[in-house]
Amino acid sequence: MAKTNDYTATLKEMMGAFPVDTKSMEDAFKTTATLNEKLSGVALEAAEKSSEISSKWTKDTLSKLAEMNKAKAEPADYAKAMTDFASAQAEVAAEKMAAFAEIAKKVQMDTVELMMAAGKDLSEDATAAVKKATADATNAAKKATATAGAK
Repeated sequence: MAKTNDYTATLKEMMGAFPVDTKSMEDAFKTTATLNEKLSGVALEAAEKSSEISSKWTKDTLSKLAEMNKAKAEPADYAKAMTDFASAQAEVAAEKMAAFAEIAKKVQMDTVELMMAAGKDLSEDATAAVKKATADATNAAKKATATAGAK
């Protein structure tokens, strides 16, 4: 009678010959988590600065509106107050837009810098993982060849 092969033992032996290195996955996860933390910091800082600019702009506008709405002695004074308010708002709007643009520029520069650093880190991690996997596969293949040759 023919002997049946034990495929479970063969499969276990084969899987044991090709071990999985979870350290490279852990390193990649840590690198990604660190990158996300730094990117979140950049975004939160930009949101905080934008909020400060918006708040100050609103306060300035409200104080100028209060000044514009005061009772005037002459009807022409109302037109002058309105013109002064509109001119001041146009000037302030340009100033505040420039401030928002500076925040956006800083966010862009910080993000590019972080992505470049992360790309370098991930590239190094991937290179190390591939080298280790290649060495492990070569060793496993040699071991399997030696085992097969011995049978």
